[in-house]
Amino acid sequence: MASVFASIVQAPEDPILGVTVAYNKDSSPIKLNLGVGAYRTEEGKPLVLNVVRKAEQLLVNDLSRVKEYLPILGLAEFNKLSAKLILGDDSPAIQENRVATAQCLSGTGSLRVGAEFLAKHYHERTIYIPLPTWGNHPKVFTMAGLSVKTYRYYDPTTRGLDFQGLLEDLGAAPAGAIVLLHACAHNPTGVDPTVEQWEQIRQLMRSKGLLPFFDSAYQGFASGSLDTDAQPVRMFVADGGECFIAQSYAKNMGLYGERVGALSIVCKAADVASRVESQLKLVIRPMYSNPPIHGASIAATILKNSDMYNEWKVELKAMADRIISMRKQLFDALTAKGTPGDWSHIIKQIGMFTFTGLNSDQVAFMTKEYHIYMTSDGRISMAGLSSSTVPHLADAIHAAVTRSC
Repeated sequence: MASVFASIVQAPEDPILGVTVAYNKDSSPIKLNLGVGAYRTEEGKPLVLNVVRKAEQLLVNDLSRVKEYLPILGLAEFNKLSAKLILGDDSPAIQENRVATAQCLSGTGSLRVGAEFLAKHYHERTIYIPLPTWGNHPKVFTMAGLSVKTYRYYDPTTRGLDFQGLLEDLGAAPAGAIVLLHACAHNPTGVDPTVEQWEQIRQLMRSKGLLPFFDSAYQGFASGSLDTDAQPVRMFVADGGECFIAQSYAKNMGLYGERVGALSIVCKAADVASRVESQLKLVIRPMYSNPPIHGASIAATILKNSDMYNEWKVELKAMADRIISMRKQLFDALTAKGTPGDWSHIIKQIGMFTFTGLNSDQVAFMTKEYHIYMTSDGRISMAGLSSSTVPHLADAIHAAVTRSC
């Protein structure tokens, strides 16, 4: 008898995670994976931060620790410290108890919980996301029941920000619409607004009553400074208005597989925050009941201990600095080769990813001829590069560009 599921069709590979699947099947010794959004050392290996190992050891050695369920909203200490990390030590919103925070399953889970909450409790069901954005964003918001529209963000001709287009599209959005903003290190383009541009975006959004939903996946990982990377979020919170913030510790603490994140909702008043928090529990309980304890305990241990916190900041800056150095090395290599075109966007963009400007045909050529794997939109993970692999990548880009000139 045939399976009741016989009619199910084979789903396509995830466009980002599928890159790694293809890479793993390649037996070439020179293969290079620039698709994965995870930090690698100069030797191309995954990195566990020393401070994370220390925190983990402390937890393991503490025999009073148990494996009981956390509350629905997670580890209270972690939630407090996470809100403080993104909003600042002296945030009036925290002091006035206007922030409702839930520990969630990394950035994706934080986005999903926030989206589910909005679909249930907010009057406007449309969310505007930048074009382009992380491939999972439209899926997360659509699955939660929101209607997804886009606003202009990236200008392929300058390989920079289409600021005028952004202002026009947000200006035309209906009052009250939700707007997804990348707090820093925009994925996939690496193009961020300046502080002055952020201020214009804030003024426009507040004048139209648009609701900001920040995705903060790279705090400290972009510039090397936790405070600098949080500045756009803090600008929106400083005006007393409301906003949503999804945080992830995957990149900045290297806790990818621990799924450590938080959703903070900044409200206008403490009593509102209290009611919002009560409704967040009703979103989370039937979804996954409560979050895992281990990764959040690692993060909280680091955030609450001043010595460990400072050690983390040093290790975090070292990761950010290595990525910045890879940008310079790749730019210098392409310049030395005389590769046609302007490649200055490589050093102007920030964070883990560079939007190279390569098209899907050029990407396919580089994969076939040079065994270099990346997403078809030409996004490369700078964190996957090393001094020893930059020349190989520069050769491949040069060949791909001159071949199609």
